[in-house]
Amino acid sequence: MTALLEMKGLTKNYWLTEKQTDRTYLFSDITATVKSGERIALLGKSGQGKSTLLRILALLEQSDRGEIRLNGVTSRHTDTRVWRTIVTYVAQQATMLPGTIEENLKTVSKIHNETFDDKLARKLMKDVGLESIDWAKKATDLSGGEKQRVALVRSLLLKPSILLLDEVTASLDQQSKESVENLLLNWNAAYKTSFLWVTHDSEQARRISERIWFMEKGTLAADCETEIFFNNPTSLFNEVTT
Repeated sequence: MTALLEMKGLTKNYWLTEKQTDRTYLFSDITATVKSGERIALLGKSGQGKSTLLRILALLEQSDRGEIRLNGVTSRHTDTRVWRTIVTYVAQQATMLPGTIEENLKTVSKIHNETFDDKLARKLMKDVGLESIDWAKKATDLSGGEKQRVALVRSLLLKPSILLLDEVTASLDQQSKESVENLLLNWNAAYKTSFLWVTHDSEQARRISERIWFMEKGTLAADCETEIFFNNPTSLFNEVTT
């Protein structure tokens, strides 16, 4: 199967001095592919650059070296706005724009000159447990967990080919967490949307993924099937968690 997204030699510098005269690498030479419909969990200790990698893939940050291709076309030759409708990033700390929940949900349609799908939006809000919330409510008045779910729905309305999910259930209670997981698994099955999901929850990684990327010591130390990764006694995951 042809790769949907390709990374080759992605490197992000980490500067030790303000004058940027002494550097090491946050990570280096990340080379991997994402195929259509793949569910990938991105694991590793804090500080390995997982969130930074997602932001680079969403063209929200620049790598210091390397290349990204989407459907065979390099990011340098793709309009950034178009790229972000296809490769969509959902941050751990959701940002709500000024205005109501409804205005926030309609933002992506306005930005990309698309018709707002009210029916789909209401279904998605129901799926994440927010069917009873008043859309006229100020988005900034929502709780952290509510903001996170609204932000996810807002991104799904773009119907992206790839979702970059940065610990999107970390602030949710168990019921809401399960609702989001079920929604994303069903969405993946229906639309063949790939996702790359940063999580520190190993059980969640087992549930939601078919493939594991494991970042350690500034590199992509493992890229394999989920069951192989967790069932291997010599797995890098076991080494760093025991």
